[in-house]
Amino acid sequence: MKITFLGAGSTIFVRNLLGDCMCSEHLQECEIALYDIDAVRLEESKVILDAINRGLGSHAVIKTYHGVEMRKDALRNANFIINAIQVGGYDPCTITDFEIPKKYGLRQTIADTLGIGGIMRGLRTIPVLQDFARDIEEVCPDAWLLNYVNPMSILTGYLLRYTGVKTIGLCHSVQVCSERLLKKLGMEDSIAGRKERIAGINHMAWLVELRDKNGVDLYPEIRRRAKEMNLQKHDDMIRFDYIEKFGYYCTESSEHNAEYNPFYIKSRYPELIERFGIPLDEYPRRCIKQIAEWSREYEELLQAETTVRTRSNEYVSRIIEAMVTGTPDVIGGNVLNTGGLIENLPADACVEVPCLIDGAGIIPCKVERLPVQLAAMNMTNINPQLIAIEAAVTRKREHVYQAAMLDPHTAAELSLDDIVKMVDELIEAHGDWLPKYH
Repeated sequence: MKITFLGAGSTIFVRNLLGDCMCSEHLQECEIALYDIDAVRLEESKVILDAINRGLGSHAVIKTYHGVEMRKDALRNANFIINAIQVGGYDPCTITDFEIPKKYGLRQTIADTLGIGGIMRGLRTIPVLQDFARDIEEVCPDAWLLNYVNPMSILTGYLLRYTGVKTIGLCHSVQVCSERLLKKLGMEDSIAGRKERIAGINHMAWLVELRDKNGVDLYPEIRRRAKEMNLQKHDDMIRFDYIEKFGYYCTESSEHNAEYNPFYIKSRYPELIERFGIPLDEYPRRCIKQIAEWSREYEELLQAETTVRTRSNEYVSRIIEAMVTGTPDVIGGNVLNTGGLIENLPADACVEVPCLIDGAGIIPCKVERLPVQLAAMNMTNINPQLIAIEAAVTRKREHVYQAAMLDPHTAAELSLDDIVKMVDELIEAHGDWLPKYH
């Protein structure tokens, strides 16, 4: 069995996702193909995987493939492909996505999923995914692509609608959502044996049902405690405000959700930043910190030569294991809303729903309707996502404008004329990282 990792210079993802595979007795003898266009980062990732391989006593065969000319060889005969690329990197593209909007008075926190930063990231990533898809269709047409790249809904939606590649989008937030909420609220005694239902879109999927082991609905107590806790400062105030205002908790963090709506980052109400503890420019700070932390970890690994790892809660190894062994598992995955998995969202939308995994593949589960207010919140994000995909496919600049105009945070802050000017400036600044838009 062969696992190919595209974007293997993403060292943290390589360590977590492939390290998990090495922890599985069913996957320890797999072939691992690491692919990247950065030779230094690629070699660093191989060093950390070799150390994990030795530390676990695994027998994985690890090979590296550097540069576009080696990509088909990395993919050839792969059974599973993990995608973790970042087109344009932190410097220059992430910096550009933050600094130019800031000139127009548009502030962001993460800018990787929606907002003008998420839209631009999607537009520069889709052309690379087009190339990946052509290679996959040629040299490993039966492989499953496990996509971790943001903006998740835009990119996974594009792959599922416009390529023949079997794809599922994966995130980290679904599997930890309810447990972290209950711990935060001091309801740890309700964690064991709980039953939950999560559905929506990536980074805005909703914990629509949560019951304890005896079937008791936990939401009345959650709503009471969340409202009380939000009277004091803490690190999840926006999602707790969602509980009060919309009735339900959301999967992704408050710093992410601060920029997915028109409510919290508002130049007319600067006091909201302090009130809700919104970390503006958080993603650039996080990038700098991760680069520094990885440098330290890499030096420690060079000295230790081996490392012992325990399996994380990431989905990749569980998916591959379930398909290889035929033992069923259920995960939260991003798929097309084909057949009305969520009845009150459009068929073209990329939705996050429970998915059954077994030897037959991936089977998304129908969850019927979302509460109307939650579907409405999702639609404010789905609209610009769908238009961003249209822009990438048609290369029409007007669709880039329209995606930005319909982004809830951008529209709440800027005039239409300023949105057009900002988009033009971003396209110009990104240069060859973007295709030509007409």
